[in-house]
Amino acid sequence: MKGLVLKSTGNIYKVKQETGDVIECRIKGKLRLNGIRSTNPIAVGDYVIYDLENEKSGLITDIADRKNYIIRKASNLSKESQIIAANIDMAYIVVTIHSPQTLLQFVDRFLVTAEAYDIPCTILINKSDLFQSSEDQAVIDEWKEIYRLAGYEVLCISTKTGQNMDELQKRLAGKVSVLSGNSGVGKTSIIKAVTNLTELKTSEISKSFHKGQHTTTFAEMYETTNGGAIIDTPGVKAFGLLNMESEEISQYFPEIFKYSSDCQYYNCTHSHEPNCNVIKAVEEGKIALSRYKNYLAFMDDKNAKHREAQ
Repeated sequence: MKGLVLKSTGNIYKVKQETGDVIECRIKGKLRLNGIRSTNPIAVGDYVIYDLENEKSGLITDIADRKNYIIRKASNLSKESQIIAANIDMAYIVVTIHSPQTLLQFVDRFLVTAEAYDIPCTILINKSDLFQSSEDQAVIDEWKEIYRLAGYEVLCISTKTGQNMDELQKRLAGKVSVLSGNSGVGKTSIIKAVTNLTELKTSEISKSFHKGQHTTTFAEMYETTNGGAIIDTPGVKAFGLLNMESEEISQYFPEIFKYSSDCQYYNCTHSHEPNCNVIKAVEEGKIALSRYKNYLAFMDDKNAKHREAQ
């Protein structure tokens, strides 16, 4: 029998049967995925093959082929990655300019990861009702311009005022979407708004550290009110640039990849070479400086790890 994984809690998986009923399943024996080193062989959004043990439980024997997945650094140092969701149509990264502040390096790491796994992404600036000053608006305008140049859409939303929530609902219809971001940016409030699941818990920002407190422990899929599905993911501090070499990173910055074809050298790293068209585009304001600096930082990070491994 075939079912859809709605929630993963480590060893137990909630699986939606073709009848619509939900049962709890365990993995039968050791299930391994070819070519993927991960702490969790099964993720929310996976279609699995299972055998029933009884009316309420089953044993997962296999995983159907995935069209894509998205990963983050695993907390278990013996593994490279943790798959947090699979078979995704659209990713939304939720950010806030303060309360708490989202770092653009975190945004770019997520976007690079999404690009690497062929997942289109939109940036949601949440809590727009809190950002009323001219300084706040200047930051929002700057972020919009940074990511417009990169080819990404930025949408300002507020679950309190309802700003653009109808538009977000339309975009979720009939699709499997993943929602990600740092703790405290309001992911759970967004989930509540698009699913009407009022029992979900939200948490206040920690006053001591101005950071979000974790309210989502495990990834879980919820049905939206208009026939879509949305996967809520645990608040994450960092996405790792996994399964890619340093020379590949430029491919996952769309604006850098766009201008790189006119560089003088085919293996240009866009860091120091003469007649580099990417550096020229940065100087002309066609590529945002913050994106370029993060690209160089990611390159340095991968090169440093490569040297450590030698």
